[in-house]
Amino acid sequence: MPRRWSLVVSGLALLVVLGLALAREGLPSFRTYAGQAEPVRLVPTLTGKPEYCLTCHLGIEEISPSHPVETFGCVRCHGGVALALEAEAAHQGLIGGRNPSDLAVVEEGCGGEECHSGPAESNRDHIPRTLTSLQATYAGAIAQVRYAFGAQADLQARYATRAIADGQVTSDSGLPALDDFTLVAEGGGPFVAAFAARCLSCHLWAEPPDGPGYQRLTGCAACHSPSNLTGSYGGDDPTVARGESGHAERHRLTTAIPYTQCNTCHNRGNYSLVTMTFQERGDLPTDRRAPRLQDYYQPIAQFVRCEWELDCVDCHTSREAMGDGDLHSRKKDVQYVQCRTCHGTLAELPRTSTLTDPDDLALRRAFLNTLVELQVGDTVVVTERGEAMWNVGLQASGKIVLIGKATGVRYDVPLVMGSLCEQKLDQQESRDCHACHAVDRP
Repeated sequence: MPRRWSLVVSGLALLVVLGLALAREGLPSFRTYAGQAEPVRLVPTLTGKPEYCLTCHLGIEEISPSHPVETFGCVRCHGGVALALEAEAAHQGLIGGRNPSDLAVVEEGCGGEECHSGPAESNRDHIPRTLTSLQATYAGAIAQVRYAFGAQADLQARYATRAIADGQVTSDSGLPALDDFTLVAEGGGPFVAAFAARCLSCHLWAEPPDGPGYQRLTGCAACHSPSNLTGSYGGDDPTVARGESGHAERHRLTTAIPYTQCNTCHNRGNYSLVTMTFQERGDLPTDRRAPRLQDYYQPIAQFVRCEWELDCVDCHTSREAMGDGDLHSRKKDVQYVQCRTCHGTLAELPRTSTLTDPDDLALRRAFLNTLVELQVGDTVVVTERGEAMWNVGLQASGKIVLIGKATGVRYDVPLVMGSLCEQKLDQQESRDCHACHAVDRP
């Protein structure tokens, strides 16, 4: 074969090889991609497989310090077609649409033994705990309504928003299983049926009601991906228009959860047992600059200064909010942090523990939060169940200081011991403290 033909054949062969490689990677040979001259290729260390999501989503916020894009990429959590460059093709098979933490798909999006459905011993049981939590089952509210209208003889929960079983009950108040409430709702009479139809919007499975102040995502993102009042996007993803509804305010997961996110379900109003309808507060703020005391609690509620000045996560622990892994009938079964946890009593100082293990869960949580500085050798307050209040530390001076998890603000925590408090030693519940320290809302 003449040399020139040999060169032509070799060149053609090379083009064929390149074409096959490009086809295998899902890439056409030339074009402009979302303003990029070339596709943006990422090979996450966790998978070792290339993906091209950032070709269009370049500029999107890093989801969290514990999920760096260089390690996780996008497809591990969101699904989709890693090598596709057109939006329609790339978004085929997305897990949960925009939200892979929705409880219907959370195991696929966030699960795995090394992620969020691992063993309790390594504190990776976030998904099992969340699925059995009162925030997911709504079991307490369902039991209360069924009891009020004679559908059951006591307040022990029997039903949840979805049927669920717990094969390893670890507490005295834990239940082995709950049945699906929606399948038996009609058997409780018209009021219970109306409750099932109208009043199941404040749990982690449910989409939020319409209107400003209610907007949130479902599943884990209901708490960990804060929304603004209108549920619109304000981040830097070029594929999502600023102000577009149906999103968290930013593409992020955080443990610095502001009280306003808790308010998307709590403190928005009350359900009427007479009409089985939700009665919205008439004084809901229209923007986030409203006076916090006005925004935080309903006028009928009794509360103390720290409850409206701090954020909910400053006091309520992970195991209170996300559950302890057991199914329970009522909030009292899982809510154990009291005023005395941080303030002590006339007879006892708060319980504390010094951190000695570099892998202590308290240190890991502080690292993820970024607003709370914590290191080995620090002493923190612990609950009666031994759970670290990792943002509440004992100083060398003997003072106890709380760092706001959502704000980073430092607060000196006054101790009851040595004060002028006249609290009786047999009255140590938070409600007893409220009797003297309740704030009057103007």
